[in-house]
Amino acid sequence: MTKEEFSRLAARGPVLLDGATGSNLRAAGMPVGVSPEMWGLDHPEVLLDLQRSFVEAGSRIIMAPTFSANRLSLRHFGLEERAGELNAALTALSKEAAGGRAMVAGDLSTMGRPLEPAGDMPYGEAYDVYREQMEALAEAGVDILAVETLMGMDEAAAALDAGAALGLPVMVSFSAEADGGLLFGGTAWEAAAMAQELGAAAVGVNCSVGPDQLESVIRSIRAAVDIPVIAKPNAGLPVMDERGQARYGMGPADFVRHMLALAEAGAGLLGGCCGTTPEYIRRLAAAL
Repeated sequence: MTKEEFSRLAARGPVLLDGATGSNLRAAGMPVGVSPEMWGLDHPEVLLDLQRSFVEAGSRIIMAPTFSANRLSLRHFGLEERAGELNAALTALSKEAAGGRAMVAGDLSTMGRPLEPAGDMPYGEAYDVYREQMEALAEAGVDILAVETLMGMDEAAAALDAGAALGLPVMVSFSAEADGGLLFGGTAWEAAAMAQELGAAAVGVNCSVGPDQLESVIRSIRAAVDIPVIAKPNAGLPVMDERGQARYGMGPADFVRHMLALAEAGAGLLGGCCGTTPEYIRRLAAAL
């Protein structure tokens, strides 16, 4: 898919994204402390069932479960040499689940560290990590690149620079607080404006908080950019249970009600992050 084709798709009305991957894999039995990418490949039926459920619920774009399939994150599990293999295999599973009924976005994550001079990570290293994974995803046949849960503007710049020559639309979303602030400084709307200048096909927010806290943030992003705006929040704020697992308290009905307010505020790419199941997406599709 080209950036122009993506723009035409978004212009036709709200585009439904998918819901959570990680929290649903945990609910399906994935233990703490393992590589989600490797666990997913070892349990392909779980991934296929989850992603097919999102497609059946109405998702037009699903995320390949490649969020942490970069060599820095995989190094924690001794899997850094298998980054290319993991991205290819996980993309293939997502394309099988999509079955031609939805597009597949290659999912990439935050570096988790501020870049120099504010932090200790060189810009060039972040660029190389993003470029390596993006090339693997492009070769595997994704339709779109989605860089999610970003904590600062510098890592967004590195990701957009890395993807510039690949010919695919790049969606960028930040993890913002209710006041729009980013962990590594600046605001979501400032970051969105910068991302648009660097060629992002869409920009917005994901994870962090629930949709009930993001209406003013989405309005501010919409006012700052001309490209499509993403809203992919959690099902409310997490609460830890007695086993140390995160539980999300916002049910599908409340989630959908607040997501409709985000659509009115200017979000055109709508989905869910942590705690959202296919039922959330199904109800959102019906409401839209």
